[in-house]
Amino acid sequence: MKAHDGMYIGGEWRPAVGQDTIAVVNPADEKVIGHVPAGTAEDVDAAVRAARAAFPGWAATPPAERAARITALRDVLAARKEEIAETVTAELGSPLPLSQAVHAGVPVLVAGSYAELAASYSFEEKLGNSTVLLEPVGVVGAITPWNYPLHQIVAKVAPALAAGCTVVLKPAEDTPLTAQLFAEATEEAGLPVGVFNLVTGVGAVAGQALAEHEDVDLVSFTGSTAVGRQIGATAGAAVKRVALELGGKSANVILPGADLAKAVNVGVANVMSNSGQTCSAWTRMLVDAERYEEAVSLAATAVAKYVPGERVGPVVNAKQQARVRGYIEKGIEEGARLVAGGPEAPKDQGYYVSPTVFADVTPGMTIAQEEIFGPVLSILRYEDVDDALRIANDTVYGLAGAVWGADDAEAVAFARRMDTGQVDINGGRFNPLAPFGGYKQSGVGRELGPHGLSEYLQTKSLQF
Repeated sequence: MKAHDGMYIGGEWRPAVGQDTIAVVNPADEKVIGHVPAGTAEDVDAAVRAARAAFPGWAATPPAERAARITALRDVLAARKEEIAETVTAELGSPLPLSQAVHAGVPVLVAGSYAELAASYSFEEKLGNSTVLLEPVGVVGAITPWNYPLHQIVAKVAPALAAGCTVVLKPAEDTPLTAQLFAEATEEAGLPVGVFNLVTGVGAVAGQALAEHEDVDLVSFTGSTAVGRQIGATAGAAVKRVALELGGKSANVILPGADLAKAVNVGVANVMSNSGQTCSAWTRMLVDAERYEEAVSLAATAVAKYVPGERVGPVVNAKQQARVRGYIEKGIEEGARLVAGGPEAPKDQGYYVSPTVFADVTPGMTIAQEEIFGPVLSILRYEDVDDALRIANDTVYGLAGAVWGADDAEAVAFARRMDTGQVDINGGRFNPLAPFGGYKQSGVGRELGPHGLSEYLQTKSLQF
């Protein structure tokens, strides 16, 4: 695992303009595992200029040829899955089996889906006496988070490439080594010079410079709602396109006729996966009053299996650890019943947080309203189905959720009334073609599948 000491710009690794570097820390043992350059506005400008120069040629490349390059990229990622998994584990702290299956595995699936879409998508259509053309937006500034470092990159870069756009990526400063591996993969896959570019750095410098750059046509950002507001304001001032995938406080609604044991066990696993660092995690479990205490007991039993350092990794850094522990303390202070876990660090070394379950959580509590981004589950009681719907929709977010019912029809009827972008029905499986994105303050736009591809296209009509 070697860290590059330059930026990947215009098809080569170039020295950074400045001398500052960012230390990459393994959150499991708090040891520095590498350094990457802290990019400046000058580095971003060089990357954008390279992307702009490459854009006309890539946009004119037939979709079948673009699909072939994305297929090659998928194959490189598949061949390097073990290296990718080990890198993610080192810089994010996720257990290796999770890194292998999810962090390294899912991006291969997503890249493959966009290779197929690039080859089959209809980039023009006839409407009456008009021909409607769907053309690439231009240069994309992609700003990605640390919680799913490769998946979030592929979910932005692959559709941008399929559409005919060129890209400048600014990855999270906590997980830049995975992004450098991805840059190597684009080179190995034979992407033309300048089609993909990478600038590492901190958000306040490199990220802001990318969002503000006058030659960036679209900014695609995944991260906190607070930063998303800033990027949206910046993009609005420049009248440029923006796609935002932001926070969540998703509800896991267990209807009275559902299989309670299955719903609780899957719900606990969902929240504990990736140490709770998932924007779409079902962090609010809603259970009817009659079966409430049974659900609490089941959750306490289930969470005991998630041992820190084994099935649950650390959170990403010391700041995040303090933040999550602060929310646990707030839950206790506001009167929630601590069923499992607590604010005490479970290990002497590493940024670990105890997997925590709260009962007797009411909708107005801080832990029921704000995104914690850690292994913390809140269990709320509802009186009837209408009450459950009111509670489920009672947040500023609307990213994801789940409904468990006696049958799919009952669950679907409830899901149709939820103010959220994606709902799993009775344990629905991940679909790389299904649009992912939120209502309300959870974002603007969609990722994955044809809806994700459409974010990188603009429309031109020719009248005859």
